Amino acid sequence: MAKRKARSNENGGRDPKSRRGVVSPEEIKPKTTDMHWGYDKENGPQTWGHHYPEANGPRQSPIDIDPSSAKFDVILANNPLVINYQTEHNLNVENNGHSYKADIKEESTISGGPLGSSKYKLVQFHFHWGRDDKCGSEHTLKGKMYPGELHLVHYNAEKYKSFTEAVTQPDGLAVIGVFLKVGTIDHEGFKVLSDNASKVKCKAFKTETGLDLNPNNLLPENVTNYWTYEGSLTTPPCCESVQWIVLKDPISVSPEQIRALRNLCCDENGSKRIIENFRPPLPLGERELRSSFQL
Repeated sequence: MAKRKARSNENGGRDPKSRRGVVSPEEIKPKTTDMHWGYDKENGPQTWGHHYPEANGPRQSPIDIDPSSAKFDVILANNPLVINYQTEHNLNVENNGHSYKADIKEESTISGGPLGSSKYKLVQFHFHWGRDDKCGSEHTLKGKMYPGELHLVHYNAEKYKSFTEAVTQPDGLAVIGVFLKVGTIDHEGFKVLSDNASKVKCKAFKTETGLDLNPNNLLPENVTNYWTYEGSLTTPPCCESVQWIVLKDPISVSPEQIRALRNLCCDENGSKRIIENFRPPLPLGERELRSSFQL
């Protein structure tokens, strides 16, 4: 049965009974005045920098990926990603008013590639989408947007004790980005999520699905081809602490499955849908974009 999420305490932290060390970006207070951020004209990405100074930094995400300008890195090619995801039992899903999110309880980790030998622990995954199939992804590919993007968020568990500690450190986080395209048939791994989205239609609702899901089932078959760069969280406070790993191959979901995301609402009475929840690309600047594969 769907239920409301416990309210934060007066200091902006999570309920002390919540799972230690796992917070969402929106639960971190801004350095200046607090604001209710979102994706509308009055509180959208163009306003975030006024309240979250780091959003104006040189290491912001997402970016537009131009494959022809990416530098092939043989070290990445010879040291593939090691993805060690465990099955989540009775997956919990949540509508936090900004996205559709699942918290991770099991010891799922990634290492290798740009992360070297350090193990980064998966703490949550969430989605970004648009009003139609012409937009939705945060990263773009030579200006092209996919209908959606999955973000699997990890923290450096070898150096830091918690996500909260890691989120402000330059090597604290690693996020795998997966593009979503729309095909004709259901994506089997996505069914647990799309079938339960209606149970959390309103903001602050969460539910136990009663079903198992291994996050591996949300990845494309080929995870060896990707782009990587140093970036940030794409939502406030936009901490510049993320090693981005954007997979080249998308996954394909059905029109009904992407519609399940678009039907979610950003208010508590279900009257205002989350039409789109993506941040536009930011300049790469002096940063280097590397690839694990050759064109």
